[in-house]
Amino acid sequence: MEIGEKIKTLRVRRGLTQEELADRCELTKGYISQLERDLTSPSIATLIDLLESLGSSLNNFFSETEEEKMVFRNEDVFVKEFDGSYSINWIIPNAQKNMMEPILVEMESFSETKPDHPHEGEEFGYVLSGSIYLHYGEEKHKVKKGESFYFKTRNTHYISNPGKNIARILWVSTPPYF
Repeated sequence: MEIGEKIKTLRVRRGLTQEELADRCELTKGYISQLERDLTSPSIATLIDLLESLGSSLNNFFSETEEEKMVFRNEDVFVKEFDGSYSINWIIPNAQKNMMEPILVEMESFSETKPDHPHEGEEFGYVLSGSIYLHYGEEKHKVKKGESFYFKTRNTHYISNPGKNIARILWVSTPPYF
């Protein structure tokens, strides 16, 4: 692990000069410069002082977790087609490790998804284009463009596209289920 580079990154994020950081920790600018170039190593006490001045801690500093990605692009999307009648676009890669899983469902006319049997969780959908029927147990609800649905997944459920146009639905499941 390159301690110096991580300290420099924290310092730059905080908008501090080497001299300002040195003053806060009662060190010299030269020492901070050497430290950031990994020419010297700090004692534990000095490292703790530096990290406190930079708004961090030993635990956070040595954590190996990567910064989570927040913005996803078209190249991140994974698409799976089902019998040519509908497709699921996983718009957030690896979302199954999160608390919720958003997908984009695109349905050809006169098609339906496979029934989803009762399971733990809740689901939300927003119809972006076209119209669909939400089948929930014995109930059937028409949902048009600009309308949404929300339900607990206690009953078998699926959607169908009764129209002549492609239907597009933003669908979110919690916990992840798709």
